[in-house]
Amino acid sequence: MSSPGSRFTHVPDRRDGPIRTFHPRRSPLSAERSRALTELWPRFGFSVHDDALGTGPRDDGGLLDTAALFGRVAPVVLEIGSGMGEATAAMAAADRGRDYLAVEAHLPGVAQLLVLVARAGLDNVRVAHGDGLDLARRITPGSLDAVHLFFPDPWPKARHHKRRIVAPEHVALLRSRMRPGGTLHCATDWPPYAEVMLEVVAADPGLTNAYDGPAPRPPHRPITAYERRGVAAGRQITDVVATRTVHPPG
Repeated sequence: MSSPGSRFTHVPDRRDGPIRTFHPRRSPLSAERSRALTELWPRFGFSVHDDALGTGPRDDGGLLDTAALFGRVAPVVLEIGSGMGEATAAMAAADRGRDYLAVEAHLPGVAQLLVLVARAGLDNVRVAHGDGLDLARRITPGSLDAVHLFFPDPWPKARHHKRRIVAPEHVALLRSRMRPGGTLHCATDWPPYAEVMLEVVAADPGLTNAYDGPAPRPPHRPITAYERRGVAAGRQITDVVATRTVHPPG
């Protein structure tokens, strides 16, 4: 019998397609995570690209219908690259007035977040498997309350910089999906990437850095196991917080 995870695949790279900001990889699933995919996916999960797994409810224009997805009308936070789900679950539990839409390319992270959602009895979390930028393209412009990019892959080698998600064209897309006054919150433990984040935010005509440089660590961003390991290794953590201007130029 095939495992639940065997149903989940990524769309193959196309030479003429967008450059991926993540590297697909396969890892075995624990029994608990396999059960989560089997039992919880139909209620809390959807695929960005695979109709066979369900791609979420759509509105008349073919975009993701977040009110139908969550069963209510509430501010929506998009978290791209939710990792193992620690931060998403903790923030959603402390902020039940907003809905958290997490998207992750790594299947064990998707499954683990489903586990955490069930443990905490969270109704305000939905989990997508796939490319976060593809999902953003399916979201109604001006509809998101916030976008979170916590510890995205820094792609440190120069030849891989084109894969960074915090790049002008990607940030412009994410900003367009935010409401005026909405927040873009990035965090990284790679100082050169932090400098890039600050530069990209400063150059975007529709974003304003909420601080003069890096932001103080926001208390609502939970410290995850990944961040603790980074701190223990002596890496500097940088947060960058920007808001979408009410009347962006253009």
